[in-house]
Amino acid sequence: MRSHGEPAALGLRERKKARTRAAIQRHALRLFREHGYEATTTSQIAEAAEVSESTFFRYFPTKEDVVLWDEFDPQVIEVFRSQPAGSSPIQALRVAFREVLDGLSDEARAEVRERLTLVLSVPPLRATLLDQVVGPIRLLAALVAERTGRRAEDPAVRTLAGAVLGVSLSAMFEAAEDPGADVVQLIDEAMARLEAGLPL
Repeated sequence: MRSHGEPAALGLRERKKARTRAAIQRHALRLFREHGYEATTTSQIAEAAEVSESTFFRYFPTKEDVVLWDEFDPQVIEVFRSQPAGSSPIQALRVAFREVLDGLSDEARAEVRERLTLVLSVPPLRATLLDQVVGPIRLLAALVAERTGRRAEDPAVRTLAGAVLGVSLSAMFEAAEDPGADVVQLIDEAMARLEAGLPL
């Protein structure tokens, strides 16, 4: 999922902005549950969150963005960079994904599942997600390049970044389709298979 997350050390102003963004998303998800995604307008979301519609668009340029946004990227980056130098990029990313997702509350996990279900079931959201894969691939490529000393534009680095994103999306889609599945476990298992060379 795309992130507009804040740095780990937040000032008062940044914390307030983060709370506002999260509140807007929370109200949006409630309205989507009650009225459906297509029937819910940005003005209704703004009213429920007690912000102006212009404020809504300052945080989320489109209605699709309010579903696709999450705050995980800065956390993943922090854990990734803390991994031992001997860890491979895939190992370091696997640990980062697992630690960040394991730290989610039950409520946060439920929200992740709800957003994934929306992405799968609403065509405009699916299309927007595909349009936005460039950003996550660039982020992953930059992290891999940083760890390996290679260029982010290196085809091997980009291929690895694309593979990580691919197996992660596959796991998330599986979790969205199976209400009983554990998305954290599915992502970790997918990363483990990638680390092992994707054996069949």
